[in-house]
Amino acid sequence: MERSQKIDYRVEQDSIGIKDVPGDVYYGVQTMRAAENFHITGLNMHPEIINSLAYIKKAAAITNCEVGLLDKKRATAIVQACDEILAGKFHEDFIVDPIQGGAGTSLNMNANEVIANRAIELLGGKKGDYSIINPNDHVNCGQSTNDVIPTAGKMTSLRLLKNLKKELLRLHAALSEKAVEFDSVIKMGRTQMQDAVPIRLGQEFHAYSVAVMRDINRMDKAMDEMCTLNMGGTAVGTGINADETYLRRIVPNLVEISGMEFVQAFDLIDATQNLDPFVAVSGAIKACAVTLSKISNDLRLMSSGPRAGFAEINLPAKQNGSSIMPGKVNPVIPEVVNQVAFNIIGNDVTITMAAEAGQLELNAFEPIIFYCMFQSIDTLAYAVQTFVDNCVTGITANETRCRYLVENSVGIITAICPHVGYQKAAEIAKKAMKTGESVRTLILEEKLLSEEDLEKILNPVQMTEPGISGKDLLLKRNPISARRREI
Repeated sequence: MERSQKIDYRVEQDSIGIKDVPGDVYYGVQTMRAAENFHITGLNMHPEIINSLAYIKKAAAITNCEVGLLDKKRATAIVQACDEILAGKFHEDFIVDPIQGGAGTSLNMNANEVIANRAIELLGGKKGDYSIINPNDHVNCGQSTNDVIPTAGKMTSLRLLKNLKKELLRLHAALSEKAVEFDSVIKMGRTQMQDAVPIRLGQEFHAYSVAVMRDINRMDKAMDEMCTLNMGGTAVGTGINADETYLRRIVPNLVEISGMEFVQAFDLIDATQNLDPFVAVSGAIKACAVTLSKISNDLRLMSSGPRAGFAEINLPAKQNGSSIMPGKVNPVIPEVVNQVAFNIIGNDVTITMAAEAGQLELNAFEPIIFYCMFQSIDTLAYAVQTFVDNCVTGITANETRCRYLVENSVGIITAICPHVGYQKAAEIAKKAMKTGESVRTLILEEKLLSEEDLEKILNPVQMTEPGISGKDLLLKRNPISARRREI
């Protein structure tokens, strides 16, 4: 058996005591303790929050150098270390679990230690020699977990939401295209799963596109709340240990290096205590997930069959649907959208409860909020992506089947009701359901309306647009006869 390579260790010390740390890693003793304490999900930290922390630490180093709290040599090394993290290096050294106690202190110190040890190397020192650059005194100068972590969460959410919005705009465009493509396809509208009145398939898809755009607009409004930061507030929002000039400069510098639009909260204590902006964003994401799940339900229903269901539309066949039933194809893409929505709704409950559970000057439950928030945004973006590419763009309509269901439905009796009266219309509807004959046939047999009148009243397109009704057409053609029928 091959022997494992011998691991060299370095000794590090914190307020808890001394601990051996693998010599080649960039994290330190505080990160190691957190990794041992919080093996919860077994997952890695989201790469975007690592990048957000690098932006924050870089902005802090620049600002501390400007105000004279950090010498140029140390500041330059810290900035370079941050830039390397932003280039994708050292992410494997962020080893703390996404769900952790301590309001995110473990994650903050993980970042401080990785940046410090890399900066030490850049200055010619050895990892762990914190006399050169100290994780707390230099990398974390003017900061607290309590302003760094909320800021990182907001930065990360905004970056992920930007990608989600891009995918939602693609979905809106795809649905709009289908609305145009299906504009002439007449089908049966249904309410409470019962035949109602005719509608055009294009109208249904247009309604879907409108709902998606409303979700985009709602998300934009919620995202505005992510742009207000408590950086400079340090521990409880009072700005203790932060230089007054640093307090004024930290957010503008973060804006400059990140390219993102941020403002400093006018009340840093409020912004440190309360996490309701995350609740607002989560609510907007949940609302969008509900919309997409409802659309997916509709697509599964309209494509059901193909012989014994609605069979009004065809979804693209993406994979075999059964290990036992040959030829079966399931609506797997709408199904996965449904499942993502269910998970997002659960995440929203968790985020809501975690935000509510904060006490006094700090909410300790940001890690679970971020874990759920990032998962919701990412999974919804991926779900929308596959929904567009593997489902919506490939939907086709069974126009003949749609028209057949309209012409053989009792739902069209609603259009006839104004001309024969509600009671008579109900009688015709019941007879049609009992005998299987069409409404048109029964109306003509009882000589309630002429063939010409029926053609005008039951014009499918006419029944799916507001404006001139079949009754109005009759009045124009034969006002006296039409009024008699009304009487």
